[in-house]
Amino acid sequence: MKQITIILMLLVAATTYGQKKQLVEYRENIVARAVAELDSVASGPEGVIFRQVTESGIHGQYVFDITLREKGEIATVFVVNDGVNSIAMQNRMKDIVKRYRFSFKVPKGKSYKFQYTFNL
Repeated sequence: MKQITIILMLLVAATTYGQKKQLVEYRENIVARAVAELDSVASGPEGVIFRQVTESGIHGQYVFDITLREKGEIATVFVVNDGVNSIAMQNRMKDIVKRYRFSFKVPKGKSYKFQYTFNL
């Protein structure tokens, strides 16, 4: 019985270690990784953002200034568009992007701002 308990504890420890987000430290790497991840989740039927956008009926081009902070959270999303899309659509899209969490983390206490264009 003791061996089974130890094995179970090791399995739990191994799975929690595998679920930790990778730390990305340099600004260039952080922005490149964030853009690549947004490209993948905003395109194709398996993308998380793509599914939410499709369900909401959002279409068009949206340019956002996105600020990323520790633990892969999006701190701010500012609309850069020049009034091409309706404000309601921009706000819906902004809310979808704001809820997204990246699969990596950045150094504690730091934030990184970059611009991203969604073509839907």
